[in-house]
Amino acid sequence: MKHFIAEDGARLAYRDEGAGLPLLALAGLTRDGRDFDYLAHHLPPAVRLIRLDSRGRGGSDWTGADSYTVAQEARDALALLDHLGLARAAVIGSSRGGLLGMVIAATAQPRLAGLCLNDVGPVLERDGLVRISQYVGLAPSVQTLEEAAERLAATMSGFDHVPPLRWEEEAMRHYRQLPEGLGLTYDPALRMAFEAAMAGPPVDLWPLFDACAGVPLALIRGARSDLLSAKTAAEMCRRRPDMTFADVPARGHIPFLDEPAATRCIGDWLARVRACETQRAG
Repeated sequence: MKHFIAEDGARLAYRDEGAGLPLLALAGLTRDGRDFDYLAHHLPPAVRLIRLDSRGRGGSDWTGADSYTVAQEARDALALLDHLGLARAAVIGSSRGGLLGMVIAATAQPRLAGLCLNDVGPVLERDGLVRISQYVGLAPSVQTLEEAAERLAATMSGFDHVPPLRWEEEAMRHYRQLPEGLGLTYDPALRMAFEAAMAGPPVDLWPLFDACAGVPLALIRGARSDLLSAKTAAEMCRRRPDMTFADVPARGHIPFLDEPAATRCIGDWLARVRACETQRAG
């Protein structure tokens, strides 16, 4: 794991592996770069996978609730590209990470070679947001990673045919084993930031999606997602009929990204990104 310094002095962690087309991976609200471990094994050759731990998550500094905003985290992502000397990169964003990608499209589109959205779009369903509010920032009631894996298997809505080993891996990405029990892998103050965002007035995010015009797009949806509805996904496809799309069966929010439908979608999208970048360079 490596680190760089953001505009406000925060020390942020990232992983940088491989060589070729830069692919910046941005994780969800309470997650970090390890979320893309599953995908890493299925990427085509000549892809440079760069994984950011957003502030307050994983190996990055905890900087307080006021700094945990989509706008700030999008600036952090661009700062990482600057740190690496990259003028452009493709972005794959899971949940909140996809929102960061859309903000980058709206504010710095020349930096964006392509955008793949994992189970997120311009409309966030209330049911999914309420479910997230029931756990974000709260210490788990169970005491061990083994118990946490069993709890995830029993409570993760919309997921079928997931082997026990996967839930064990997920538990290690959600929690840290401490002498006194389980701790979070992120700053609990994310709860305050989430609650503040929920309490604010509704925001129309469609302009952010429409700002992706001209950018190779992909959308992966969990067929049982409670955050991204089939209706919203259909409207996204209508607005961008060229968008690569996969509806991943037996998955809720969010797909793991190593499902066959997801890996095919990502592979097709990356091929389009590469072709567009080659044409642009020529």
